[in-house]
Amino acid sequence: MAEITIIEAINLALHHEMNQDSNVVVLGEDVGDNGGVFRATLGLKDRFGLKRVIDTPLAEALISGVTVGMAAQGLRPVAEFQFQGFVFPAIEHIMCHAARIRNRTRGRLTCPAVFRAPFGGGIHAPEHHSESVEAIFAHTPGLKVVIPSSPQRAYGLLLASIRSNDPIMFFEPKRIYRTVKSNVVDNGEALPLDSCFTLRKGRDLTLVTWGACVVESLEAASNLSSQGIEVEVIDLASIKPIDMATIFKSLEKTGRLLVVHEAAKTCGVGAEILARTAEHAMCLLKAPPKRLTGMDTVMPYYRNEQFFMIQQQDIELAVHELVEGWK
Repeated sequence: MAEITIIEAINLALHHEMNQDSNVVVLGEDVGDNGGVFRATLGLKDRFGLKRVIDTPLAEALISGVTVGMAAQGLRPVAEFQFQGFVFPAIEHIMCHAARIRNRTRGRLTCPAVFRAPFGGGIHAPEHHSESVEAIFAHTPGLKVVIPSSPQRAYGLLLASIRSNDPIMFFEPKRIYRTVKSNVVDNGEALPLDSCFTLRKGRDLTLVTWGACVVESLEAASNLSSQGIEVEVIDLASIKPIDMATIFKSLEKTGRLLVVHEAAKTCGVGAEILARTAEHAMCLLKAPPKRLTGMDTVMPYYRNEQFFMIQQQDIELAVHELVEGWK
C-alpha cells in the first residue's frame, strides 16, 4: 500500500487492466511518448508497445470514431481527450454511435469504451481547458458518466469503467490531480458504477457534491462541525446513473439538502437531483433544497477565475442559511 495522487492512481489502474486483459488499448494525443498531457499514461508505451498505446493525430473526431470501431469489434479502448472542452468534435461519434450501438443492433454489438478527459477550473487556463459540461453527457441515453474525487475512487472506478460493456465518460478533476493523496492497494478491485459514497456522517444537512468540489465541501463540513453543525457529505461519483437511494436515506436523517457543483446552474446535474427529491422525497425535507453552483457564463480567464469558483466560505454560508433559516 502506498500513498499516491489521483493521476498516479489512474496510471496504476491502466497498468493493472492492460496487464490483465490484452484487449485493453489506450489511444489519444501524446499518450505514448509523452505519457499524456498530465502524464496519466506515463510508462504504458514502454511496457505494452505501440500496438496497444497509440499516439493519434490532433483530431478528436478521429479518436472517438476509431474508439467506437475498436469497441464494436471486441477491443476495450480507453481514449484520452486532453481536456473536456476539446471533446465537442467527438460528440457525433459518442452520442450518435457509442451511446446507441447496443440499442441499434438489439444487443448484437456493444461499445465497451472509456472516454477519459480532465475537466474543471482552478488551474488558470483558458475556458476550453476549464469547463465542466458533465450534464451534456448525463442527458444522453446510453452513456454512463463517472467522476472520481480521490485516488481510491479513481483507481476502482476506472477499473470498473474499463470492464463495463457500456460506454463511459470518465471525467477527472484536474485541479486536484496532484493535491489529494491517499493509500491505494493495487489489488484489481473495482468500485460500483451506480453508487455514491458517504464521506462524512452528519445529522443536520446532506451535502451532495462531486469532483474537485469535494475538497472544499469536506473542509467546510469540518469547520462547521466546530460550530455545532454536522454535515453529511456525499460524493456523487456516478453522475449517470444517480444513486438517489443513498441520498434519500441521508435525508431521512438530516431533512435538508444542498447540492454543490462547479458546472453552470441551468440544467445542471444539481437540478436533476433537486427535481427527483421534490418528486419522491418532499416529505423528508425540513427546508427547500438548495443548489450552490457555477455561474451561467463562460469560465472566465484566470484573473477572474476565483469569482466563478466555489469557495469554502460559500458552502458554509449556504449551510447556515439552510440550517438556521429553517429550524
